[in-house]
Amino acid sequence: MMSKEQAIEKINQHAPKFINLLGGKLVDFDVDKDACRFEFDIGKDYCHSIDIVQGGFVTAMLDTAMSHAVMALSRDITTISSLEIKTTYLEPTRAGKLRVEGWAVKKGYKVAFIEGHIYNDKNVLTATASSVAKLSRRAE
Repeated sequence: MMSKEQAIEKINQHAPKFINLLGGKLVDFDVDKDACRFEFDIGKDYCHSIDIVQGGFVTAMLDTAMSHAVMALSRDITTISSLEIKTTYLEPTRAGKLRVEGWAVKKGYKVAFIEGHIYNDKNVLTATASSVAKLSRRAE
């Protein structure tokens, strides 16, 4: 059986390229709670107005944490697709180190209701998201 550290390393090694481009990596997860935490060190190349991260990238970071919370360690979920996603911008999300948390509110066989939060390096909540996602599972 793989240790938690080994699982995190494997997930990070096989992450989609955009996560690495945004300076992201999985740092923790809780299988029992369907939750995970990412850290992003996002550069100014993804910003407008000097250092404010463009909203699409904010949503991408939130979506990353939310989707990984549901499927990263699942043996039978093969894909997850957002059916709806809502992002709320509470404060400017600025370039630099960010903590992004995602978790499942409710997970069914075909649909998951998921949420996420972004915190800056001062632990200020800058953005939240909620999503409804379609789950595809491996045939039994």
